[in-house]
Amino acid sequence: ARRGMPQTVFPAAGTMFTPSGFRPGACAADGPPITSASLDTLIQHLVPTADYYPEKAYVFTFLLSARLFISPPELLVRLCDTCIKQQQLDQMRKFGPKILQLLTEWTETFPTDFREEKMVGLFKDIIHRIAPCDEAYWKTLNQVLQTLNQKLAAIAQGEESIVKVNASSVSSISDKLVGFKTKPPPIQKDILSICNDPYTLAQQLTHVELEHLSHIGPEEFVQAFVQKDPLDSTQPCFSEQKKKTTNLEAYVRWFNRLCYLVATEICMPAKKKQRAQVIEFFIDVARECFNIGNFNSLMAIISGMNMSPVSRLKKTWGKAKTAKFFILEHQMDPTGNFYNYRTALRGAVHRSQTANSIREKVQIVIPFFSLLIKDIYFLNEGCANRLPNGHVHFAKFVELARQVGEFMTWKQIECPFETDRSILHYLHTAPIFSEDGLYLASYESESPENQVEKDRWKALRYDRYQ
Repeated sequence: ARRGMPQTVFPAAGTMFTPSGFRPGACAADGPPITSASLDTLIQHLVPTADYYPEKAYVFTFLLSARLFISPPELLVRLCDTCIKQQQLDQMRKFGPKILQLLTEWTETFPTDFREEKMVGLFKDIIHRIAPCDEAYWKTLNQVLQTLNQKLAAIAQGEESIVKVNASSVSSISDKLVGFKTKPPPIQKDILSICNDPYTLAQQLTHVELEHLSHIGPEEFVQAFVQKDPLDSTQPCFSEQKKKTTNLEAYVRWFNRLCYLVATEICMPAKKKQRAQVIEFFIDVARECFNIGNFNSLMAIISGMNMSPVSRLKKTWGKAKTAKFFILEHQMDPTGNFYNYRTALRGAVHRSQTANSIREKVQIVIPFFSLLIKDIYFLNEGCANRLPNGHVHFAKFVELARQVGEFMTWKQIECPFETDRSILHYLHTAPIFSEDGLYLASYESESPENQVEKDRWKALRYDRYQ
């Protein structure tokens, strides 16, 4: 049975990513992995000494999860205080470079933490305290800050482009398009007039996906579900303004837009043969997305084709060759918690990890994003952040960091395909119908078959006249 209108909901409430790759666990040092500890102890493990530096996996896991208990500026102050105490015990010659390395890792992996001038000021203050007269430190610091500013500028530019795309997308879902007694007026262009090659369109969809992924920082996955720490009587670590999930939410909106674009393109043609042709085209696009490893676009296309206004077009579907579609549907079947999809994803990940030769084709991995969010949401909801004794449940955050870390590795892949600006422009700006518009177009293409559909059609037409 086909599903109804897709509704991607953004919830309200083995390996490890590091800047240099994956690590198998999250130990503070050589020894057993930390499963729980007090926040003070975890901070202490973060601070290097003359003879110790925390594993990259631990640094990533702690910096990712600590924001649930302490804000980045407060953490940096605590780090500074701990460093000053440590400095009294260690030789500066050995200790200084390590604290600078730690701060550099922080700016590289979580650059948005340093958007506030306060954070940069604290960073400089630490260097001033540990090496007030050492020019080499300040030279390195300036290089780190220059790289940081470049990253922040790129992030800001990406967010501005998201705002522009959102504005054009919103204007394309205009009720004007469905304010007619009969079928909505035809849109001047359609996807086949812009691109009639499935592989090319799949490539351009992959460009859009990777562009969105490139803007999503690891901290957004935590900030999406942040809640007030029950052991903290002060304000939450993040105000509503600071709970930045802009890029995450924009990516979810893109998925929904692609669903509706697919449905619009299928419902718009006046002739049954043309509609069947569009269906077959999108089936081929979906298959190419699967072969590329672009599972998010694949699922959006399947969802769009399963929308009720599309799935009810029985005569149109009867004209189309749909064997390949049902194979793809089987791959993305939600049965067994998306067992088939997860198996295919593991295969794509394995190919990506083994394609280490320059001559080998780059293996792209773009996960079905809403399912990834769902997995992280249930991990967050299913395990408490703190244990009954007040300790931080660090084992939970090791698993969170594993899932987020895998995603961070996948999103770093550069798209190997050439861009086609006309196709990309169409994908972002082509008019799409609202749910009512899709039903009107569907009923005009193939008349209502039962009383429920007839009543709905009558109501839609009446509403548009009011």
